[in-house]
Amino acid sequence: MTSVTRLFDFPYYQKEKYDLQQALVTKKNGQWEATSTQEYLDKANAISRGLLRMGIKKDDKIAIISMTNRTEWNIMDIGVLQTGAQTVPIYPTISKEDYEYVLNHSEAKYCFVSCNEVLQKVLAISSKVKKLKDVYSFDRLENCNHWSEVLEKGKDESNQDEVEACKAAVQPDDLATFIYTSGTTGRPKGVMLSHDNIVSNVIASEKRVPLKAESVALSFLPVCHIFERMILYLYQYCGIQIYFAEGLDKISDNAKEANPNVMTVVPRLLEKVYDAIVGKGEALDGVKRKLFFWAVNLGLKFEPYGKNGWWYAKKLGIARKLIFSKWKEALGGEIEMLVSGSAALQPRLARVFGAAGMPVMEGYGLTETSPVISVNEQANNGWKIGSVGRVIDGVEVKIADDGEILCKGPNVMKGYYKDPEKTAEVLKEGYFHTGDIGEIDSNGILKITDRKKEMFKTSGGKYVAPQLLENRFKQSRFIEQIMVVGEGEKMPAALIQPNFDMLQSWCEQNNITIGQNSDVVVNDKVIAMMQTEVDEANADFAKWEKVKQFRMTPDIWSIDDGHLTPTMKLRRKIVKEKYINLYNDIYGR
Repeated sequence: MTSVTRLFDFPYYQKEKYDLQQALVTKKNGQWEATSTQEYLDKANAISRGLLRMGIKKDDKIAIISMTNRTEWNIMDIGVLQTGAQTVPIYPTISKEDYEYVLNHSEAKYCFVSCNEVLQKVLAISSKVKKLKDVYSFDRLENCNHWSEVLEKGKDESNQDEVEACKAAVQPDDLATFIYTSGTTGRPKGVMLSHDNIVSNVIASEKRVPLKAESVALSFLPVCHIFERMILYLYQYCGIQIYFAEGLDKISDNAKEANPNVMTVVPRLLEKVYDAIVGKGEALDGVKRKLFFWAVNLGLKFEPYGKNGWWYAKKLGIARKLIFSKWKEALGGEIEMLVSGSAALQPRLARVFGAAGMPVMEGYGLTETSPVISVNEQANNGWKIGSVGRVIDGVEVKIADDGEILCKGPNVMKGYYKDPEKTAEVLKEGYFHTGDIGEIDSNGILKITDRKKEMFKTSGGKYVAPQLLENRFKQSRFIEQIMVVGEGEKMPAALIQPNFDMLQSWCEQNNITIGQNSDVVVNDKVIAMMQTEVDEANADFAKWEKVKQFRMTPDIWSIDDGHLTPTMKLRRKIVKEKYINLYNDIYGR
């Protein structure tokens, strides 16, 4: 059996152990098109042969930018890695200026793009990218080479021996990929990850997230992010059929077609699913409405392992049959597990999805840790709502005196590309300094409490952890995004982006005429309703932590407008700058 020590070993391992007929499945022209494990390997080898004929050598860099996850991405990834070159996955939604920076900084020789939207961004800056030789596209476009041209160059198998020699020369500790983090401030940093960084993470994570061979996964989180990318290798390792969703807006439709058993999610997606379901419940009346919210309220009390007792279990069985089964149907009806990462998951979401028979295993990690440091598991009493589970095998975590989580292990990056100073700031005495604050309980379960750099002190000398507050406030269906402010000020306050869909429904129910968003956020009745939501959330915090004032913004906070990073984290400095007038109004300036 193939020993997996390098990333390109995964499909060979899958071929020997599972040999799937539907290893990678992408929808094209309305039809699902399956690629078998053998076809996957054949095309990856053709890509390797083609790239070698194009002059690619060990340690060259090749960028891949795709708007959606797709079979071609994975074939390119393996094809590139087999030559000893490195892949540079790039977020499609970053600015043209960041495209220029990443392509120049990484010294990418070639760039593979998914579609015309990405191509136009690359073409706009291509003359400023020094080392870039050419661009290829996965979609057929009039003004771009098609990636099949590289496959065609590799059709002749006469240089396969050269491919095999390149593969044999790749060592587990060699660099595999540069992932540019979407930092909340400054230029992206190129995280250098080796084959062993990611392979070790996959193998350790498999013990926590047991997957059955030939189960189905639906993949839609950006594969340019290490979370989804590691999961794709994990799926391959476990013999899982991978269906690639057409996009975020098609998840429900694609799930009903693919009937996935497992999906990776981010909390924001679960929030949207939950809000949409509750919104439909609000539209019911009579007995149906009462039954719906009885089930929801029951779900919000859910505890794993039957801790609520037999009578709760009896009621939950009824709720699952009458109400929650429909929730599962919306995601294909076969979901056995959801794996959540990237941001803190609200406990209420973990409870209600667990009650609905779709347990969410929340994990924790960073790009710099390949990414998993810890993750919940259903076995071994390892599922604790509100936590990120136990640390995975082979990884060591300790809590510094100031509460910061420090991590050591084979998953920790080799450093930031061309940036020894920033590397030295976070890698000290063998430990990676995560920047997160956390604690470990007596059962070895890790809980994240805040970001070290985001904690602030009011003028009264009291520390405030904004993420704790924000996660609680976002439990309101009327709050889409929130940023708690107040560093050096007399009190904490908040800038809130309302959920305008929910606000619209509420206004209609209360006979309030809807105008523009700019009118809604200053409407006295809307403000009074939002104050009630704020007061309810504030009840969970100490006096000095409570949000004393808030202002609502008329804009929807987005990646394109700079409010959020591509992984949906707040760009706090930019949000404050955009709404400095509201901020000054809060503090009487």
